[in-house]
Amino acid sequence: MMPTRDRPDATLEEGAAPHRPTLRATLEFDDFYTANVRNLTSQLLAYTGSKQEAEDLVAEAFCRALDRWKKVREYQNPTAWVRRVAWNLATSQLRRRGVVQRFLNRQRETYETAPDGDRVDLMRALAGIPPNHRKAVILRYMAGLTVTEIAEQEGAAEATVRSWLHRGKAALAERLSVQDEKEQQ
Repeated sequence: MMPTRDRPDATLEEGAAPHRPTLRATLEFDDFYTANVRNLTSQLLAYTGSKQEAEDLVAEAFCRALDRWKKVREYQNPTAWVRRVAWNLATSQLRRRGVVQRFLNRQRETYETAPDGDRVDLMRALAGIPPNHRKAVILRYMAGLTVTEIAEQEGAAEATVRSWLHRGKAALAERLSVQDEKEQQ
């Protein structure tokens, strides 16, 4: 049966399933995307330190959600699924980048100058703490997740997450206060 204006779902072969999502599912996904993309991008920006990288990772996570939207939309919290995918992608990318960076560090010295500003100080301080602490702080204070939600997402005990938060905040406070003392001199 041929697709027609009256029957846009009709396929070329009788009994074959349509290959594209329904308009209602597409609009539902569009609303979901619009409601969540900015917050998730901000969280990944804080984690990765690169706006372009954060945007790419979040876009990839949403693409994966769209491919599985029929199933993902039935989850109790589809946003948590997309966030988890984006964080997993970011962690994998950071690991790969670490391997490349270690290789490059052995090859030659590099010198970088950074712009000034509070945001740069915070990004630099976040980059200097362990990944688990950084992730816990970002998820707690930027994403607004509870300790329980972070523990579920990370597959860790709540006490472990509280420890990550405590240590992460302490490390950030130390790093940021040291910079403040340098600025006053």
